[in-house]
Amino acid sequence: MSLSTTPLTPEVVSLEGNSMVLSMGPQHPSTHGVLQLVLEIEGESVVRADPEIGYLHTGIEKTAENLFWSQAQTVIERMDYLAPESNSLCYVLGVERLLGITDRIPKRAERIRVLFSELTRIASHCVWLGTHSLDLGAMSVFFYTFDLRENILDLQEAVGGARMHPNYLRVGGCNGDLPEGFLDKFDTLLQKFPGRMRDLRGLLQANPIFQDRTIGIARLSLEDAISWGVTGPSLRASGLAYDVRRAFPYTGYEGYEFDVPTRTEGDAYARFLVRLDEMEQAHRILTQVRTQLEEPGPVMIADTKVAAPPKETIALSMEALIHHFKIVSEGFRVPPGDVYQAVESPRGELGYYIVSDGGNRPYRVRTRPPSLYNLQAIKGIAPGNLIADLVVSIGSLDPVFGEVDR
Repeated sequence: MSLSTTPLTPEVVSLEGNSMVLSMGPQHPSTHGVLQLVLEIEGESVVRADPEIGYLHTGIEKTAENLFWSQAQTVIERMDYLAPESNSLCYVLGVERLLGITDRIPKRAERIRVLFSELTRIASHCVWLGTHSLDLGAMSVFFYTFDLRENILDLQEAVGGARMHPNYLRVGGCNGDLPEGFLDKFDTLLQKFPGRMRDLRGLLQANPIFQDRTIGIARLSLEDAISWGVTGPSLRASGLAYDVRRAFPYTGYEGYEFDVPTRTEGDAYARFLVRLDEMEQAHRILTQVRTQLEEPGPVMIADTKVAAPPKETIALSMEALIHHFKIVSEGFRVPPGDVYQAVESPRGELGYYIVSDGGNRPYRVRTRPPSLYNLQAIKGIAPGNLIADLVVSIGSLDPVFGEVDR
């Protein structure tokens, strides 16, 4: 017997017939963030699941509207803290469209942007795979994935000075060229990756315990995935090969060869396989980028209204010093207008709707966070599964609550 269709209240634990309403969270260790699920259960089976969000609300969008255009990136990178450079890339692409400078971005800067977008994709999937495996009792996978992620964070630190939020991609290009020794470390990572992926597939893909916990669990049909607004690996695992990099190419992605992995089963195991395949496709793109990085060139647009002067000129030129002071103290102004820009983040279509009133700060920054749309699908995939499978259901969607709550 089911309870009424009115919203479940987490304060109430009630019995009616064979049903019970109870709260899971908001501090459950396996929810990959601060999430509360209000459940209606019958025995061990879930009848209904309502996610309660907002425990990690930081007000990032409103904070960005009170910062200069360039300063806003520092908080925007912290929405999806596992893929900061996907956030910053999406934001700078939108601002560049408002400025009308998209076609003037140096080719080398575009290649570096693709480089870090795909490194971020692999690093994010490493966190997902390591923690998802821990949820199911496979501890060794965590160490394999985080070792690979550490190598990627070393590269991010080399260019931006910070491991997780480097603020390296900037409006107009990148904040400096790749440093000396970067390509050697990058080559080492490219050589290491195929062997590491063989290890991860060997540990999990045919593991009977892992298969028992994921095959047939948290099924999401293609029709339901589209209805819920699901994107990214969770959508492609249900059969639709929608990828922003292919549908609406940006920063030169149309020039790279890669496949868009899909499955049709729509369960937790299918989402696992799609993400593994995506990591290998990211490596494929990175090998193509590597062949282009030997060609030198500028990494920042030559526009004094947007870009700060090179640091080495500040001490030599009064004009450069004044220019630097103006950019730092006042920022730059963006013509009035609005734009929606999307990129393919590790979790799906990440979009920014940006409005300018002609000032040196964004008038409005509105995010389309893929984790929020993907997470709401838990209402559709949890019913019919066991309580013990809720952890698998949540983890298979790979939500990051920094961008869910914002």
